[in-house]
Amino acid sequence: MLSRSGRGFATIVFGPAARLLVRLGVSPDVVTVVGTVAVTGAALTLLPTGHLAVGALVLGALVVADNLDGQMARQLGRSSRWGAFLDSTMDRLADAAIFSGVLLWSLRHLDGATGTATSAAALACLVLGGVVPYAKARAEGLGMTANIGLAERADRLVVVLVATLLVGLGLPAEVMTAALGLLALASAVTVVQRMRTVYVQARGTEAPGTSGPSAPGGSEGAPR
Repeated sequence: MLSRSGRGFATIVFGPAARLLVRLGVSPDVVTVVGTVAVTGAALTLLPTGHLAVGALVLGALVVADNLDGQMARQLGRSSRWGAFLDSTMDRLADAAIFSGVLLWSLRHLDGATGTATSAAALACLVLGGVVPYAKARAEGLGMTANIGLAERADRLVVVLVATLLVGLGLPAEVMTAALGLLALASAVTVVQRMRTVYVQARGTEAPGTSGPSAPGGSEGAPR
């Protein structure tokens, strides 16, 4: 939801920076990679060491600035399949780094039931955070759509970063536990929603008498 509603705001805020980088001759691909490296570095250094408030603020700024490369590409008229692929791949790395940072923090700083629950929820978010976009990408690769779900990328990042900030400002760790648990649940629901959406589309396009979909290249072309 937030990924759609926040685009206009990000365009207004970062439009001048995008135009400046274009004038300086900076490539959108460079901005994509540098942004991912910055997110990964901040997530894996600030969060595990307990600098949650600073980490949340730094990561929040970097995540909001994530659309700089897209704005630059549009201004240059260079929107391409390679750029979209690179951006999506770097997004997966950045997301994994953030949830890995939270997971490492919980393993290092929390004990008992709270530590176990928080670590389990963070791990679930880490895994499901890769499955949610994969389900959509796989559907599109098969000529279908899966633009549905409670927890898209922006929603997941807002939840985890707000929880991180609040705990960093002094709220109990249980706030993080609850946020990650709800986020894991919403991500799981999103996966099921996308699977159901694709199932309905696939059933509607299959010829009568076929036993199921088959991808080019046999079973190896249909990851499970």
